[in-house]
This record gives sequence, C-alpha cells and structure tokens, in this order.
Amino acid sequence: MKVLLTGGLGYIGSHTAVELISAGFEVEIMDNLYNSSINVLDKLKNITGKQIKFYKLDMCNLSDMDKMFKEGCFDAVIHFAGLKAVGESTKIPLTYYETNIGGTINLLKCMEKYGVNKLIFSSSACVYSTENVPPYKESGILKPINPYGRTKYFIEEILKDYVNANPKFKAIILRYFNPIGAHESGLIGENPNGIPNNLMPYITRTALGKLDQLTIFGDDYNTPDGTCIRDFIHVVDLAKGHLKALNKIEGLSGYNIYNLGTGHGYSVLEVLNSFNKVCENKVKYKLGKRREGDSECNFASSEKAEKELGFKTEKTIEEMCLSAFNFEKNNS
Repeated sequence: MKVLLTGGLGYIGSHTAVELISAGFEVEIMDNLYNSSINVLDKLKNITGKQIKFYKLDMCNLSDMDKMFKEGCFDAVIHFAGLKAVGESTKIPLTYYETNIGGTINLLKCMEKYGVNKLIFSSSACVYSTENVPPYKESGILKPINPYGRTKYFIEEILKDYVNANPKFKAIILRYFNPIGAHESGLIGENPNGIPNNLMPYITRTALGKLDQLTIFGDDYNTPDGTCIRDFIHVVDLAKGHLKALNKIEGLSGYNIYNLGTGHGYSVLEVLNSFNKVCENKVKYKLGKRREGDSECNFASSEKAEKELGFKTEKTIEEMCLSAFNFEKNNS
C-alpha cells in the first residue's frame, strides 16, 4: 500500500513515517515546510534506510495538489497538515479556517477525483467540550473553545457528510491529546520554528539555555497544583496508533472515531518536575496569566482504541522527558 502523509515532515508525521516504513508500507510525503524542515527528510532516510519521495507544496493550492495525486497513485492518505497553535488561532482565526478547512476540502476533491478512498485524519482533543468529565470518551459532548479546535471539529463534520455521500469512502478520525518525546535515535523530534507554543520544546530549550525561562500560563486552575492538566503521550506511541489505524481501515466501513491517549492526566508542573528529576536539571520558570483558549483539564479514555485497534501506550512520562531532551541536545 502506498500512503501519502500530508504534513509528513512535521513532528507527528515524521515519526509516523518511520513506523509505517518499518511495517513495510510505501510512504510519500507532502509538506509546505511552514513549521518543519527539509532536513528531516535526510534524517528519515538515516533511520529507515529508505529514500522517501517528497512533494513541497501547500494543500491550499488545488492545482499543485491535483498534479501530485495524478503522479502519486496513492492507496490511502494520513492527513496531518495544518496550523496547530491554540493561542495563535485566537489571533488569526481566518488564517486557520482558510488553511485547515480549505486545505482539507482540496485534499478531499483530489482524493475523490483519483479514487483514493481511505483517509486517516489527525484530529484533536480540542474538539471536546469542557462540560465533559475526564477521561473523555468518543461519545462525549463536542464544543471546542478556540478557533484551532473548531477547525478540527468542522473538518470532522465535513468528513462525516462526505462519508455519508460516498459509500466507498472510509475515514478514521484520531483524536489525540499532547504528544511529547522523540525517536530513540535522537534524530527526529519536536522542533518548531521560533518560540515554541508547546510545553516540552519550551522546557528542553530553556534547560539548554536557548530560552531564558519557561512561562507557565496560569496557576489558578481548579487542579491540585493550579496548572492545566493534559494527557501527555509519547510521540512514538502515537505514531504506532496511526499504524494500527491504517492496518484496520480496510476492515472498517464509513466513519470511525478513536481517542489516542494514555488515560492519565499530568499537570504542567508535574511534567516539569519529572523533567528536572530524570534529566538532572533545574529549569527556570515564571508564572504568567492564563492563555486564551486553554482548557483546565482534559485526558482521554482510549478503551475503544484498545478494544478495536489493539492500541495501548507503552512509554512512561520519564521516557518522554528523556527522549525529548536527548533530541534537543543532539540538535543544538
């Protein structure tokens, strides 16, 4: 099976590429390099021993997407591409709607034209309402509280409508939470351009003196230590979840939703303290105001994914911290 990964040089996409190639899939990657690096392509070759075909293009350009699909003859698509920063989405919502939703519509147009009927979509826990009581289940109330989450929600709804209109089309929606960590090689990991929006690269860069100090956004939430609680999952576990979904999609029909998480929540301070302990560091931090768009506490129930996909996480929070720090040191 030949699989296209949109946004495949990004953090989750690159780790998923490794798992798919290791399992015998033929992988091709599309990325516009907005928040990733072409250097990842060589690193993937070093890890897998395979030269991966790469298309540098933007999914908002329908003409370029059409040319790629005409050339590629893909059997399935795993769709990672899109803007993903919660805080940023509250400042430039139209850009998020145009990129994430418009780009996905272009992708579906090309899949329809060239008869590609299998899609795995990278969704998010951001689609859930804060009215739900953790652990969130797939049947929970959906009510995203920021533009980024709303783009994921709207795309899910678009896919549901598209599946209903196209009986041959199969879609798996993977809702996941907060991936951290890096590949054991130390070659690929989370490496955002500019100042990170996510917690772990901010911690690792501060630990190495690249940033002065970590800002923790809010310490007055209704949690044991006042900081937000999230379901932090090792990115390799998450990548393996995509492999499980791809292996399962042929036997499924229609529209399917799965959470991929650990089923356990860690607060921001718990992650920081775990990092300081296992990495023998003392990261400087300051307390800041709450960040617009952040929810107080969310973590996943992955019972459905375990039962139907055979998915179960293996990595500990300590392994997440160590692998992330190893990647940062290797890429300093």
